[in-house]
Amino acid sequence: MLFVGINPGLYTAATGHHFARPGNRFWPTLHAAGFSDRLLHPSEQRELLEHGYGVTNLVNRATAAAAELAPQEFVAGRARLAAKVRRLRPRVVAFLGVGAYCHAFGLPRAAIGEQPLRFEGARVWVLPNPSGLNANYQLPALVALFRALKRATE
Repeated sequence: MLFVGINPGLYTAATGHHFARPGNRFWPTLHAAGFSDRLLHPSEQRELLEHGYGVTNLVNRATAAAAELAPQEFVAGRARLAAKVRRLRPRVVAFLGVGAYCHAFGLPRAAIGEQPLRFEGARVWVLPNPSGLNANYQLPALVALFRALKRATE
């Protein structure tokens, strides 16, 4: 499974580790949903590979907020991601951010959960962005959605 974030925030870019900003709920959510047997620190991101999970970004450019990204950056990111998915062959690609997914695929909207289309042969899931700035989803809701993904792909 390949988890796809929107783009690195400035803190994440400075550390070189995905979802590194304190307050980001990616790592606690992964652990609570059963993707890791313990809470991993962002610096331990490579340990996910041992469980068959990877992490990447749709857009590589670091920004203070994803809203700073131009629509064409999402489209270009999709092309780069397609090459990566062809090379790595994950069974599932999980996009972490509904808006970014919609921008990348030119869709007016998308629901949380599994999508009807495949991406380079992989099943596609869309989940909420785990950023602490995303107040629409609190940790228990994020955990439930990530846990549904895990169960559906076991």
